[in-house]
Amino acid sequence: MKLGFVSDSLGGMPLGRMLETAARLGVGGVEVNTGGWSAAPHFDLEKMKASADARKEFASAFAESGLEVICLNANGNPLHPTDPAQGECLKDTVRVAGEMGIGTVCAMSGLPAGCAADSVPNWVASSWPPETQEILKFQWEAKLFPFWAEIASLAKECGIERIALEMIANQCVYNVPSLLKLRGEIGSVVGANLDPSHLFWMGADPLAAAEALGDAIYHVHAKDALLNAPVQATTSLLETGSLTDIPARSWSYVTLGVGHGEDWWRKFCYRLKMAGYDGWISIEHEDVLLNSLEGLETSVELLRRVMPTAPPDFKPQEF
Repeated sequence: MKLGFVSDSLGGMPLGRMLETAARLGVGGVEVNTGGWSAAPHFDLEKMKASADARKEFASAFAESGLEVICLNANGNPLHPTDPAQGECLKDTVRVAGEMGIGTVCAMSGLPAGCAADSVPNWVASSWPPETQEILKFQWEAKLFPFWAEIASLAKECGIERIALEMIANQCVYNVPSLLKLRGEIGSVVGANLDPSHLFWMGADPLAAAEALGDAIYHVHAKDALLNAPVQATTSLLETGSLTDIPARSWSYVTLGVGHGEDWWRKFCYRLKMAGYDGWISIEHEDVLLNSLEGLETSVELLRRVMPTAPPDFKPQEF
């Protein structure tokens, strides 16, 4: 496995300093945010789309630092009913990744409105009342399947082999069954970006998810979640409070090791190996209580202690 981090983890640094920091930390590469819900401080998507020289200069900056561009990440809602720019961001990211020879694009599945007359995304998190089933039918059959068929065709044209979807709330794909449902319809270009933090607070088990996904795991985010039991006891894990008010929340994104200890992350890495995954583990630091660099350093140190990096070489002795 190879270790890297998401560029927005150090979003306050200019590109050069961010790359210098990555090299100092000893990681192998950086996953680059391109837009959507990111201001993309390190990547000008319009410029990269228009200029081969800009793409070459960007790739050279990584190479000179001894780093790889792990993938491009267009995180956002590409099926937002009133913001088509998010869908265009994903399409442009696929095109630019193809031009740069980057084989993986990270994204989210998208969340449409609940019907053709609606104008806001609608996430169904319950099977009752009955109209929820009509919403789901509309979202998947009228919106999600056609959109991702188009993206799959575009990816093939651009030479993109893997689109890794983050399973996260407020998206149609948020757990293992929904990921496999879309993959079953669209094909193997669609796989999972397995981020334990989201599964933690939704009550799923990332270790079991790794086993269930198997070769559908195309990318891994390393992000932890703290479940705040005293608050959870009265509010549940359906949390709508401010992301910045960690003491008041029933769950929060935290630095690796705060929510789940080193032993859990060691088991997670081993379960990934058991599932056949030997790719990148990309740290995504979103802990609002810690300095971003300090939190990233802590996460790198933890993963270095638990990640397998050398190829296996054990063979039973002949006797």
